[in-house]
Amino acid sequence: MKRKLAAGAVLSASALLACAIQAGAGTALAAPVPAPAPVPAQEHAALLAQAGSEAPATAGALGLSATEKLVAKDVVSDSDGNRHVRYERTYNGLPVLGGDLIVHQDSRGAVKSVDKAAKAEIAPASLTPKLSADQASAKATGAVRATVGIAKDADEPALTSVDRTGAARLVVWAASGTPRLAYETLVEGMRADGTPSSQRVVTDATSGEVLSTREGVQTANAAGTGKGVFVGSVPLTTTFTGSTYQLKDATRGGQYTVGLANKTSGNGTLYTDADNVWGDGTVSNGQSAAVDAQFGAAATWDFYKNTFSRNGIRNDGVGASSRVHYGRNYVNAFWSDACFCMTYGDGASNTHPLTELDVSGHEMSHGVTANTAGLNYSGESGGLNEATSDIFGTAVEFYANLSSDKGDYLIGELINLNGNGTPLRYMDKPSKDGNSADSWSSTVGNLNVHYSSGVANHFFYLLSEGSGAKTINGVAYDSPTSNGATVTGIGRDKALQVWYRALTVYMTSTTDYRGARVATLKAAGDLYGSTSAEYQAVASAWSGVNVN
Repeated sequence: MKRKLAAGAVLSASALLACAIQAGAGTALAAPVPAPAPVPAQEHAALLAQAGSEAPATAGALGLSATEKLVAKDVVSDSDGNRHVRYERTYNGLPVLGGDLIVHQDSRGAVKSVDKAAKAEIAPASLTPKLSADQASAKATGAVRATVGIAKDADEPALTSVDRTGAARLVVWAASGTPRLAYETLVEGMRADGTPSSQRVVTDATSGEVLSTREGVQTANAAGTGKGVFVGSVPLTTTFTGSTYQLKDATRGGQYTVGLANKTSGNGTLYTDADNVWGDGTVSNGQSAAVDAQFGAAATWDFYKNTFSRNGIRNDGVGASSRVHYGRNYVNAFWSDACFCMTYGDGASNTHPLTELDVSGHEMSHGVTANTAGLNYSGESGGLNEATSDIFGTAVEFYANLSSDKGDYLIGELINLNGNGTPLRYMDKPSKDGNSADSWSSTVGNLNVHYSSGVANHFFYLLSEGSGAKTINGVAYDSPTSNGATVTGIGRDKALQVWYRALTVYMTSTTDYRGARVATLKAAGDLYGSTSAEYQAVASAWSGVNVN
């Protein structure tokens, strides 16, 4: 979330496959369609199993070749019986990177339309590699090692060491260009600011050319009771073992918080307490940052459950863990899918923890994106990935409604990483941070994803609040449009429903800004009708940031 924190990096993206979908009635609805009741983890697992059993028939209905198979990743079931099944794909048994697709079915299981990440036919010229797995692994290691000491920009600290390389595996690369045989290799190391690095490097199996480097560690600069550094006095749900209380919440998937004692590895130590009163609000009390983290995880869980009926980050009822006091003077925070955990540094001089609430919501939302659209973390899809975390991190802050940290459209405004009291990012006019894009241009995809995210952040603000000057929760905003038109907002609650449905039902790993416009219009049509004011507002807000 922080500017200096980049989150991983993947590949560039191509647009969503333009498939017409029969969505949205002709009449406008006055309010969002009520979200369905939360789907129990067991029921969701049953839907996934059903989709898996139907995968061969679905592949046949889509006209896929006999060498292609579908693997069910997620299912969204609408109240009217329509289903949206997200599949990953294999070719001759090899994973197809960038081959993900979403099959939209009616209540009878008939295919209505399909959204594909890759437009090209998956038919690599050869399945016989010219490089061995060891040679591919060496090339991947060499490519990463060549970047030691070199920072791409001020927002991605330089790699300082390469510590381990995993075995290379054969894959089919379809995320860009013509699908081809490739190797994927995991290369692990450490960055200059103490952030672990876990890069998945894709190399051409014939030439050894590096096709993609994706950083898997995503950063963000940025009933007991507790008092946190940022959240103030809050209730906490804890676990009593018979002799002591644990900072572990069985009501939210067992999520818990540990302290790393300024180390950068290990499982940490679970926080325990004798009287179930945690922290005192001061940085010197190690429990205070833990209160922030545990409350942030709980608020994020509750936001997704009560807003979208989502049962945890992976929608499987399992809670993520949080780790505080990571490293020494570590001015960052990050989410990692590998450990399914959120990690916070203590900042400069170990006295400025990065445990602000919208940091928690932002970083954990990277996990939601990874388990839904899987937006590649580079190019325009990378900006959409980062913006999704800004959007939902902001929403978590509004949802929690704390007097100590009121909801706003500013990102990381309390942790003061800039050193002058300014936030990391502004959603009403992103360029106020000096780097972010207010609107789309042909060069947006070349920006760092924390800056290209400005286009979607600005869109979301316009869709929620509209253009022009206004004050919300004591914060003054003045949002312009690139075309000079006035945009009337539909309210944050409706805007969130549109973005979440677009993310979980229509976006794929390679969605770009043009594809995001298509996806959100489909979502608005589903929710409010294709002739509704909400649908028109989505179109106007995108035009207001030059996505037409």
